Amino acid sequence: MCAILFAFGCGAPNTPILGCDSSTSVAVQCGFQNPEDMVVDPWGGGLVVSQMGSMDGSSPGNLLWSQLPDGHREVVFPVAHDDQRLWGAGDCPPPDPVAFAPHGVDLEQRADGRWMLAAVNHGLRESVELFELIQTGKGVALEWRGCALGPENAYFNDVVLRRDGGFWVTHMMPRDGGTWAMVQSLFGRDLGFVYQWHHQLGFSKVRGSRGAFPNGLEKSADEQFLFVNLYMDNEVRKLDLSSGRVVASAAMASPDNSSWSDSGQLLVASQTSGLLGMMSCQDVPEGNCGNPYQIVALDSDDLSQRTLLDHRGGAPMGGVTVALEHDARLYLGTFAGDRIGMIAVEK
Repeated sequence: MCAILFAFGCGAPNTPILGCDSSTSVAVQCGFQNPEDMVVDPWGGGLVVSQMGSMDGSSPGNLLWSQLPDGHREVVFPVAHDDQRLWGAGDCPPPDPVAFAPHGVDLEQRADGRWMLAAVNHGLRESVELFELIQTGKGVALEWRGCALGPENAYFNDVVLRRDGGFWVTHMMPRDGGTWAMVQSLFGRDLGFVYQWHHQLGFSKVRGSRGAFPNGLEKSADEQFLFVNLYMDNEVRKLDLSSGRVVASAAMASPDNSSWSDSGQLLVASQTSGLLGMMSCQDVPEGNCGNPYQIVALDSDDLSQRTLLDHRGGAPMGGVTVALEHDARLYLGTFAGDRIGMIAVEK
């Protein structure tokens, strides 16, 4: 198994990017911890950032609010909170604050007008944590409102909220599969799929979503379609939820997270070094992963694509997992590094 992985490049060393110097095309802000995913708060004042620890849950992380463009930062979870189980499964207890290990996040306004934030959590359990996002005089606060514990062997990555309080979440592969499941996924074994969760029905599998290592996830505005990033299939798939039919697809190297641009295009972070290249970033002790990436814009109808940024690796930032548009800028996150990138959006 080790020989197979080495042959695909996982033995290649990764030289981290040290220092915090911007380039002519990408500006960086440092001092973060693996800002893997993020959303803009609905009042436009800052980013809620998922600072990932580790995917296996052995290292904790947190949810951070970072004032825009480069101001105050504050950890908004874990913090002291009351056990108010208003949303999610009634029997799901609060997460262990010491072990909390977030991954994908999403934000949606519920039908009752309140803002719900969801975060995948790997710390001591596989769960989707649900918070209410509240505006304060200094920024924002998160109040824990409930959760849903994943089914046996669930291994989540990204989450997308429904306006009725439910959600969809990608399941990468069986959690107990270890390296062998990763190798099978690498060779195209369809071990993953998308779960949907409803407060009355619990978890169920989404038809047509099975693939190799589902990663990022987005929905259409009318909640009739899902856009599923199949990392090891090198594919973005548009899925009709009513029929389970794939209505469009796009070939793309290792698509990670997605977000919607202001003009209604799907922005996808594509990791052009592939999974095993990214695995070499796991051991970067400081600074930032330097692996190459692209930011690709997809048409929401037919998934035709154009490349917005093609970064060949190295400074000032690599290993990008998400591109989020706000106020004429794209904010870039990473799963292995200490910085957020910013690039100007050309209109």
